[in-house]
Formats: sequence, structure tokens, C-alpha cells
Amino acid sequence: MIQPIIGNIDFIESLRGKKATFMLALSNTKTANIAGITQAGIPGMIHLTPTLDSEFVCTGEVRSLDNIAETPKGVPTPALITRGIHLLAPYGRVELLDLGLELKPKVKYFKIHDFNIEPSKSIAKGANINAQELFQKGVNFGQSYECKDEYIILAESVPSGTTTAMATAIGLKHKGKEYFSSSFKDVPNDIRENTLKLSLSHIGEKDDIFEVLSKVSDNMLIFNAGFILGLNNKIPLVLAGGTQMASVLLIVDRILKLMGGTMETSNLALCTTKWVAQDEQSDIKALLELLRFDINAYYADFDFSLSEHPALKLYDEGEAKEGVGAGGALMYGFLNGVSKEAITKEVENFLK
Repeated sequence: MIQPIIGNIDFIESLRGKKATFMLALSNTKTANIAGITQAGIPGMIHLTPTLDSEFVCTGEVRSLDNIAETPKGVPTPALITRGIHLLAPYGRVELLDLGLELKPKVKYFKIHDFNIEPSKSIAKGANINAQELFQKGVNFGQSYECKDEYIILAESVPSGTTTAMATAIGLKHKGKEYFSSSFKDVPNDIRENTLKLSLSHIGEKDDIFEVLSKVSDNMLIFNAGFILGLNNKIPLVLAGGTQMASVLLIVDRILKLMGGTMETSNLALCTTKWVAQDEQSDIKALLELLRFDINAYYADFDFSLSEHPALKLYDEGEAKEGVGAGGALMYGFLNGVSKEAITKEVENFLK
């Protein structure tokens, strides 16, 4: 039920039956306001997506809006999958990282790590991030964080994040623009291409890595790169996501190259969904092969073939692929004995 993308199965098997802290990184970037750039949420209210996702994962309710976020085509948020797994095989705890939200989630009793970070600007206009300071906040958090479970699943909810992830990789002179996925089945390539062109136009020839990141990236990518380096392999960490989390690793790779350093990665892996792993319009494996360090990466072999619900069928048709840690959550469910049938039924229950 868990298939390797790159590396071997040993790492993920070592986590079988263990409890994880599910950590959800949340932020807004004004890039999401570009018309047609993303369908990760409700038109005109895209900025609410991470807030609503976190509320639902924590409580099973959305509190900052009347209804759960879905795309214009009716695809419900992958937070349903992440929450469904939690009901079937509870995470040790759920913790939220506020990396620049326009609206704070309305939850109590859940740990919200607040780093006093503002939402980032649109990369089309220069994201205007203090990248070095933000990266250092991630490093400090990784160094000081004490996990109360046996490993960490690190997820994200950042609308238009695949666009900023692509701009980040290209801005750092990685190849593979065509490797990045999208929330769309029919990717709005013209809009993305124009946004990418505008974002890269802000980079100067003499800009260092942090000056580049300040212009073309988003808060989640930069902070989590710092967090990985700060954590320094001291506890198993599963990056729950697709090409956005791959971009986090590409930042780590460039920073290590700048520092002339190396990193032990035996406790680091990435896990995504089957929808990303088998997406014909992106290539997560090729992205990970750009890294100069070894990485284990997997996908959860799950789809909605057992469901007749039309909204869920849209996932299998390519209208949604990943988000809110869905791939890592599915991995966690499988490692804790949850069946495909049980997951499908649990997710369907949310839509009744």
C-alpha cells in the first residue's frame, strides 16, 4: 500500500505502528490572488483555505466559513483525507505552524506555534520576504523542538504553493520547470508562465540565495528548509506533500552547497499521493533526483476507485492531487492497519 518513488522501503517500514506528531504548516501568499493561478479553495476567498483546512483537521468543523472549502468544480479539500485518517488511527497530536496567515484558525487546546510572520507578497511583484530571518526562525525551531511522539509528519496548506515552489526552484538555478504539479487537471500554463517570468525578472545577477528567495518564494518553503536543517536528523521526519515539499528540499540542497556542507538524511523522507506520483503533467521523481543528497520518497497507493461519490471521483480524474499532508496521512493510516475501504467510507461520511 506504500510504494517507493526513490530509495528503499526500509525507512517507512521502520515507522510501522508508531505514533506521529502531525504538524501542519500554514501560510498565505498574495500570489494566490492572481486570477486563475490556483483552484485550491473558494474563488474570492482563497486566503481562507489554510485556515479552514487547519480547523477541519483539528476539529472536524470549519469555523471561519459556513462550508468546507472546495474548488469551483466541486472538489473538496484533501483535509477530508487527513481528518479521516485521524479518526481511524489518531495522530499522537496535531500542531499548527502559523507562517503568515491572514486569518488565524479558531481552535482551542491545539498547539499553534506563532512566529510573528506576515503573509508574503505576490512573487509577480517580488515577494518581499525577509528570507534570511525567516530561514533562521526555522532553524531555531528545529533546534529547540522537542517531539513528544516517535516521529513527525510535516504537512502544508499554501494556496498557489506549487507556483511559488516552481519559481523558487528555477530562481535557485535548478532545472525542471516542467516537473511541478498543479491543483488543476488542465494546468493554466500561460498564467503560470507569465507569473514565473515576472517573478524571475526581479532577480539581480549578484543576488545571493536569500535575496533570491526573498523575491520568488513563500514563507512555508523557506521556514521548512530551515526547520529541516535545524532538526538535523535527530528524529524521523516525513515531509507530507508533493512538489512543494520537493522544492523545500531543493532549498536545503542549495544552502548546503553554499555552506560547503553535507547533511545526514537517514531520518528524512517524503511521502505523497498516488495522484502526484502518477501525474503525467509533473515528475516528482525527477525533482528529487536533482538533489545532491540521498532521500527516500514514497507514495500511498490510494485512490477513490471504491467510491461512487462524484466529488471524490474528481480526484481520480486529476482535479486534485495533494495538500494538507494527504499523502503522509494515508501513509500513516496504512502503517497503522487502516484499510482503503475504511478510509473511503470515512471520507464519504464527511460529504453526506
